[in-house]
Amino acid sequence: MSARNPADALAAIVGREHVARSPSGTAVDGVQPRWQVSPGSVDEVSRVMRLAATEHLVVAPRGSGSALDLGMPPLALDIAMDLCRLDGIVDYVPADMVATVQAGARLDALGRELGKHGQMLALDPYGGPSRTVGGVLATGASGPRRFRYGTGRDLLLGTRFVQADGTITWGGSKVVKSVTGYDIPKLLAGSLGTLGIIVEATLRLHPAPAALGSWLFAFGSREAAASFVAALLASTLEPERLTSLNGAALARAGHPGAEAGVAVSIGSVAEAVEAQSAELAAMASSAGGRASGLGDSFWLGLGGVLAGPIVLKLASEPSRLPFWAGQLEEACARRSLVPAAVGEAGNGVLRAALMESVPAADLAREIVVPLRERLVAEGGSLVVERAPVDVKRVVDVWGPIAEPTLAVMKRLKTEFDPRGTLNPGRFVGGL
Repeated sequence: MSARNPADALAAIVGREHVARSPSGTAVDGVQPRWQVSPGSVDEVSRVMRLAATEHLVVAPRGSGSALDLGMPPLALDIAMDLCRLDGIVDYVPADMVATVQAGARLDALGRELGKHGQMLALDPYGGPSRTVGGVLATGASGPRRFRYGTGRDLLLGTRFVQADGTITWGGSKVVKSVTGYDIPKLLAGSLGTLGIIVEATLRLHPAPAALGSWLFAFGSREAAASFVAALLASTLEPERLTSLNGAALARAGHPGAEAGVAVSIGSVAEAVEAQSAELAAMASSAGGRASGLGDSFWLGLGGVLAGPIVLKLASEPSRLPFWAGQLEEACARRSLVPAAVGEAGNGVLRAALMESVPAADLAREIVVPLRERLVAEGGSLVVERAPVDVKRVVDVWGPIAEPTLAVMKRLKTEFDPRGTLNPGRFVGGL
């Protein structure tokens, strides 16, 4: 039966104090939701989705709100579903190195609890520890620790999620080794909430290192920095994080004066950290670099380095990343732009923030489209991770995708969300 007043029906589910009409700060690319609801249980999420399905309301799940710029503008938006009240640890047995947590759990709060047992969730996405587990997984976010530990998708063992019709479903496993069933969690990771709403996640944990050392190696040229990275990757050293920065990014991080830099962290026992530190310094010196120590604040501040109005994400073969960093800088220089570029040197991923405003048509014609075409030709990609709405009107932020792949994605969307209830239009191919 259709509810005469959806706001009253939402209040009956989550409590009137957890329903807000058109709250500020919840718009997605200028599209303002009619309501924001904050469910306090998985059952309440399910009931809200059943109501949305009945009333043909469009729902967008959200966590901390730090990734609302990702994707295309939504085709419609009725309900912003804030999952931050779902912030508990459901199950955690330290001996198993696995934890099941609710989607709204913040990374910093979870880290403090795991740290009591000498363990950690090895995710450090740009945007910092205030991000939520569900948001990080749904947006496919990752950070420098990806080099050693992988992405959230790699650490995700199982997930409980609510489908578009309100059905509560479990997929995956609660143990590290499992080969049964379809890998539904991998479908949900990075899908931007278009297939289902993640409400719980079972995650693989790692031991927290006994000692951690971080250093910045500054170089006079991009080529010298690339030479150092190549030597490091060819060595027996085992860094935890390996991040390249151009001169603009170094300046924004509080380390001006160099054309290029490479930040490295090593986590191990104290003796190993000291020994590898000496070897790193020797490698850097051979490439003409100088070393300085770093604190944890450096890594936490990388999100601020990329806090521009436009952020581009380039992906290529790791060995080609310095080349594409140069190509990006040259393209930007033609518009008198200086990007702050931060690269995951061992993963072939580069993010660049543009601090100045650029006419949308010029950004698309002179930077995004030509770089994207050349990257795609050699198997790479360029995604516009953040941009004003006027840019998104003239360029597809996701870029092209092979038709057979897109056809599979469309079938999955139809299977999971046939009415287009969840985040319609924001994902790849307009899904």
